[in-house]
Amino acid sequence: MPYAAVIFDIGGVVVGSPLHAIADYERVSGIAPGTINRIIVSAGAEGAWARLERGELTPEGFFPIFDAECAAAGCEASGRVMMTAMAEATVPRPAMIAAIDKIRHSGRKTAALTNNWKSGQPALAPLAVHFDVIVESAVEGVRKPDPRIYEIACTRLGIGAEDAVFLDDIGTNLKAARSLGMTTIKVVEPQAALAELGAVLELDLAFAP
Repeated sequence: MPYAAVIFDIGGVVVGSPLHAIADYERVSGIAPGTINRIIVSAGAEGAWARLERGELTPEGFFPIFDAECAAAGCEASGRVMMTAMAEATVPRPAMIAAIDKIRHSGRKTAALTNNWKSGQPALAPLAVHFDVIVESAVEGVRKPDPRIYEIACTRLGIGAEDAVFLDDIGTNLKAARSLGMTTIKVVEPQAALAELGAVLELDLAFAP
């Protein structure tokens, strides 16, 4: 049986994409596309977003710092409004849930590996039943793409990195996983990603609503 476990990102993979929600927020707010992502990236490891995902800030502590970072970049944004929109977008994808259950029934383990924050993503708690292991950045104090968080997931699954397939919607996160020896799949269109995953696992993951 190829591979012992499959590790899933949550937002943009198992549930709707927070990146799409941010893009929608930019559109509604009259902010140029991609502006918020550029602000997050330019703020780096000590920026509000990174600190939030490492559990160093609560959402309430995050909002004023993030808003100030945006303002310094010439962008009028509300972290609170944006995060509300993101929460509303994170609806579970039935095809992914069905695939995860098939994978577990095939004798493999499944894990969720997510960058999140201390209040937790609303979609995560109900999803816990589908995973053998859940690794959250805000709990561990380390976030993707730091190799340490992938190693934590593998250790708790009791596998080597080469025994895992990892799905994420962000290329940087996938690159880090590949460097450790994982097989990776980028999720752009969920059904296409599941077809690729099924081929890798030699398992039928076709979804019939």
